[in-house]
Amino acid sequence: MSTAVSPLAPSDVPAMPVIAGVRLATAAAGIRYKGRTDVLLAVMDEGATVAGVFTRSKCPSAPVEWCRARLKGGKARALVVNSGNANAFTGKTGKQSTALTAQIAAKAVGCAASDVFLASTGVIGEPLDASKFDGVLAALAETATPDHWMDAAKAIMTTDTFPKVATATAKLGKATVTISGMAKGAGMIMPDMATMLSFIFTDAPLSAAALQSLLKTGVEDTFNAVTIDGDTSTSDTLLAFATGAAAAHGAPRISRASDPRLKAFAKAFQGVLADLSEQVARDGEGARKLVEVIVEGATTKTSARKIAMSIANSPLVKTAIAGEDANWGRVVMAVGKAGEPANRDKLSISFNGIRVAKSGARDPSYNENEVSEAMKAPKIQIKVALGLGKGRDRVLTCDLTKEYVAINGDYRS
Repeated sequence: MSTAVSPLAPSDVPAMPVIAGVRLATAAAGIRYKGRTDVLLAVMDEGATVAGVFTRSKCPSAPVEWCRARLKGGKARALVVNSGNANAFTGKTGKQSTALTAQIAAKAVGCAASDVFLASTGVIGEPLDASKFDGVLAALAETATPDHWMDAAKAIMTTDTFPKVATATAKLGKATVTISGMAKGAGMIMPDMATMLSFIFTDAPLSAAALQSLLKTGVEDTFNAVTIDGDTSTSDTLLAFATGAAAAHGAPRISRASDPRLKAFAKAFQGVLADLSEQVARDGEGARKLVEVIVEGATTKTSARKIAMSIANSPLVKTAIAGEDANWGRVVMAVGKAGEPANRDKLSISFNGIRVAKSGARDPSYNENEVSEAMKAPKIQIKVALGLGKGRDRVLTCDLTKEYVAINGDYRS
């Protein structure tokens, strides 16, 4: 974990409210790090529902496989998260570790192992000694309280430089419900479903099916639209839990995501996902610039997404931004290699609102000094207009600095 906080870290951290039906606790189990917390236990009251989306990696971690198999039950009583070890590419040992962890947690909480969800993050290929959770989880179940949000967010960090939390409220019927979440992620991020790890909690009384639909829709323009380095993790896990505690205050029970009463909640839920996913982009390993890539005028939204990701994942584009160089030639390259419809002679490119290229050539009003000054800003917007249709999309990334190489060169050292 880096010691210097990213210069792009949010200046305001929200006060995280208590969510009825959720209790949190953290501990130092010595998984990999010395002198810091590395395990989180979240305990949910009976009746909580769960939804999840996971990595599309063909080499998923053991915890991802565990969660996928148990998601069909739709119920959750506990969540165990550890940092320092991803429990990925660990063969039969990995499966045994997840089973043992779930058994220890189930005994500590007083539930079935099938109601325990797991997530791990850290080094790939190292066996996870689940016996380290024995005793630790029982103590955490005893001491868990509803107000440990920041401690929880810190416990799941690896190369993150700051804890990532977000919260919102919404009306559901006549009741006010709360949505809060945390995330971790700074590298090995080109999510193809979610982020490295993220956990959302609400007191709204939602069925597992309604929650799953909200989550699947919600990630597309949030977590799925973030990339740090183009690498999809083995461990990507985004879980959402609904305790239903707000039903006691008059919140209606929702069984379908299409229920019109869910409109305000869905917007707030999306807002929490968007907030957390932007924080992941802001904490990209070694990042000094937050980069927003907008592609418009594409033939379809899908085409716009592919072109935007091609730009956002280009090391040449990202290093140019790190060097505060508005090198639109590299953007043209990234558009051209995306394999999507594009017409060179209709292409226009802007950096932070200043058009540098128009109709396939340098803009006649281009001013090097003006653009160079704009590139010093901490947030850079690259806008590409293709002039082919109405397809539009937006993704977030960051610049690529020498520190990214240093962090990843030393990661297992």
